[in-house]
Amino acid sequence: MTQDSGLVTVDKPGGLTSHDVVSRVRRLAGTRRVGHAGTLDPMATGVLVVAINRATRLLGHLTLTDKWYDATIRLGASTTTDDAEGEVLESHSTDALTEGVVREALGAFQGEIDQVPSSVSAIKVGGKRAYDRVRAGEQVDLPPRRVTIHALDVTGLDLPEVQISVHCSSGTYIRAIARDLGAALDVGGHLTALRRTAVGPFTLERARTLEELADDFSVTPIAEAARAVFPAVHLDDSQAADVLVGRRIDVELTGLSALFAPNGEFLALYQDGDDGRARAVAVFG
Repeated sequence: MTQDSGLVTVDKPGGLTSHDVVSRVRRLAGTRRVGHAGTLDPMATGVLVVAINRATRLLGHLTLTDKWYDATIRLGASTTTDDAEGEVLESHSTDALTEGVVREALGAFQGEIDQVPSSVSAIKVGGKRAYDRVRAGEQVDLPPRRVTIHALDVTGLDLPEVQISVHCSSGTYIRAIARDLGAALDVGGHLTALRRTAVGPFTLERARTLEELADDFSVTPIAEAARAVFPAVHLDDSQAADVLVGRRIDVELTGLSALFAPNGEFLALYQDGDDGRARAVAVFG
């Protein structure tokens, strides 16, 4: 049991929701103040960033814009959920597909693209999650969103299955890539496996399973976590005193920044103000 504040990088197992993971971590940490950044579907595994105690206030400010995934797409069938958990809508033969045709079609998904999110996403429509509306039998049509696919590499190809590795911006739906690839090839497609390998600086190499956390629960301290995500700015004693009460200070920042006292204590998140002086976004000290 711990009362420390910080982040835990969890290797989420399949079959659990992100909320299930938060519930498990609450019990292990001995605190109700637990939250997560970047929801993973129940079928998905891999990196889930979980915050403990005061660090939960970091979640709304984490600039975890880059994400990495390994995924398996099965061509030849489209489903209601764009993944293997949904009901099959249509099935088509993939006999005419070749490796070259599939690779060429995947090339169209790189760069900045307009992507229609999966209808069973967590996006809210009229105050209600899209997936709840779909489960209630409603037809949900979501508008396209501009996302960036920095890299999309084929790591395995044994038709009708295609394995890919994706580096993308936050807000990208890998299920939508499977759906849209199948549509582009006129055979349908859906996701059968998804593993998130990194979120920003948090990678699988530093992730721990729930079983490992049960044996030895520890967190990345809030100061270390802030340094990993935000530009770090070190203050003198006078500046630190002002920051502790949320005063504006004369300091040059590079975007949203983590401010530290001379002794290394994490004090606050600050950003440039309209008057040229840095202003408080969130004070932690």
